[in-house]
Amino acid sequence: MTEMLPVLPVIIPLLTAILNMFAWGNIRLQRRISVVGLSLLFLVGSALLHTVNTEGIQVVFIGNWQAPYGIVLVADLFSAVMVFITGMMGILIMLYAIRSMSERRQPFAFYPLYNTLIMGVCGAFLTGDLFNLYVWFEVLLMSSFVLLSLGGEKRQLVGAIQYVTINLISSTLFLLAVGMMYSVVGTLNMADLAQRLPLVDNQHIVDTLTVMLLIAFGIKAAVFPLFFWLPVSYDVPPTTISALFAALLTKVGVYSMVRTTMLLFPESDFVFPVLAIIAGFTMVLGVMGAASEYDFRRVLSFHIISQIGYMVMGLAIATPLALAGTIYFVLHNIIAKTNLFLISGIVNEQYGNYYLKKLGGIYRAQPVFAVVFLTSALALAGIPPLSGFWGKYSLIRAGLEAEDYAIIGVSLFVSVWTLYSMMKIWAEAFLKNPPEDVVVDSPLWTSDNALMLTPIVILAGCSVLMGVAAEPIFELLLQAGEQLSDPQIYIQAVFQTGG
Repeated sequence: MTEMLPVLPVIIPLLTAILNMFAWGNIRLQRRISVVGLSLLFLVGSALLHTVNTEGIQVVFIGNWQAPYGIVLVADLFSAVMVFITGMMGILIMLYAIRSMSERRQPFAFYPLYNTLIMGVCGAFLTGDLFNLYVWFEVLLMSSFVLLSLGGEKRQLVGAIQYVTINLISSTLFLLAVGMMYSVVGTLNMADLAQRLPLVDNQHIVDTLTVMLLIAFGIKAAVFPLFFWLPVSYDVPPTTISALFAALLTKVGVYSMVRTTMLLFPESDFVFPVLAIIAGFTMVLGVMGAASEYDFRRVLSFHIISQIGYMVMGLAIATPLALAGTIYFVLHNIIAKTNLFLISGIVNEQYGNYYLKKLGGIYRAQPVFAVVFLTSALALAGIPPLSGFWGKYSLIRAGLEAEDYAIIGVSLFVSVWTLYSMMKIWAEAFLKNPPEDVVVDSPLWTSDNALMLTPIVILAGCSVLMGVAAEPIFELLLQAGEQLSDPQIYIQAVFQTGG
C-alpha cells in the first residue's frame, strides 16, 4: 500500500470532485463528500510524510513506464511536507467555507472546483516531469479562475480577468521553455534533465531556459517585478477563496522555483545573485504596499508578496540551513497568513467592513477573538517565540554563515515594517473606539459560528506550536534542505527505483 501513497493525494481530490458533480444540486451532500475527501487527503498526506521520513524518497511510475519515460510521481521530504500542509489547509478552509460561503455562490460548482484546485496543487508538488508540472499549472489556473469569478460581481470579474491574463502569459512562457528544453535535451523528466543539462555544449541556451523558467515561476509566486496582479485579484473574491489562494497558489510558484533551481541549475553562475536581488525588492516593495493600505485584505495581500521575498532569500543563499529555513517559512506563512485572511472575513461578516478606518472596539467586545488575531499577526511579524521568529532566525543565521549581509539588513528592515502594519490593524480595528454607526458587541462565539471559529483557533495554535516545537520540525526540514542541496539524492531515487 505504501508504494502507492504518492498517487493518492492526486486521486482522492479527483474522486471527491467527481462525486460532487454527481451530487449536483444537493449542496448538503457535496459538503459532506468534500469534508470526507479532504480529511482522507490530510491522513494520506500525514502517512506520506511519515513514510518518506522513515523509508526515503517514494517514486511511482504511472503505467509502469520506467524513468525517463512516462509519467513519474516523486515524493521527497520537500514535496511530502507540502502535500501534508495542503491537506491540512484544505480541510480547515473547507470547514470555514461551509459556514461563510454565501448560499448564492455555493451551487455554482464551488465544491467540485475547490477539490480540483487541491488536486492541481498536490499534482504540482509531486510530479517528477516538467511537462506535467505545466499541466498541473493549467489545472490550477482553470479552477482558480472560476473560483475567483464565482458570483459574477463586477469587481470579481475585473480581478479575474487581470489574474487569468497574467497567468496565461506565465503559462505560455513556461510552455515555450518546456518545448525548447525538449528540443535541446530530448527529455522532460526532471531527474534526467538534471543529468543532461550540464552536458549541453551551448550553455547560453541553458541560461536562456533558466531565465524563462524563473520568469514563469516568478509570476506564479508574485515576486518583484511580477507581483502587480496579486493585490488587485486577492481582495475581490469571498474571503474563503482569498484564504485558499493565499495559502497555496503562490506557494506552488515558490515550490517550482526551489525545485527547478536546485535540481536543474544548481551550478548556475548568475541565478543565485539575481534571486538575492529579487528577494530584497520583493520584501521591501511588498511591505511598503502593506504599510500604505487601510483595507484589511489589501494589507494582507501585499504581505503575501513581502513574505515571498523571505522564501526567495533562502533559495538565493542555497545552503541546507537556508533551504530548511525557506521550507519552514513557507509552512509558517501558509498557517499565519491564511488565518489572518479567515479572521478578516469574520470581521467583515460581524462588523460589515474590511476598511480599518470604519472599524474599532473589537478587543473590548471580543477579547478572545482579538487574542487569536494578535497571535497570528505577531507570528507573521516574527515575534518570539512564535513560528515567524524561528523562520526569520534560520534565514538570518544562514545569511550570516554565507556572509550575505545586505540581504540580512533588508530582511531586518522589512521585519520592523511588518510589525508596524500588523500593529496598524490592531490599533485601528481592535483598540480604538468604534465609529458611532458600528455595533461591535454582537455575539460571536455561538454554535452557528463554530465552523468558522474552529479553524482560526487551530491555526493560531499551530503558530504557537511551530514556535515551541521548532527544534524537531527543523531537524526534519534540515534533512529536506540537504536533499535539495544534493541533486544526486533525487536522481538516484528516481533511477534506482526505475531500475
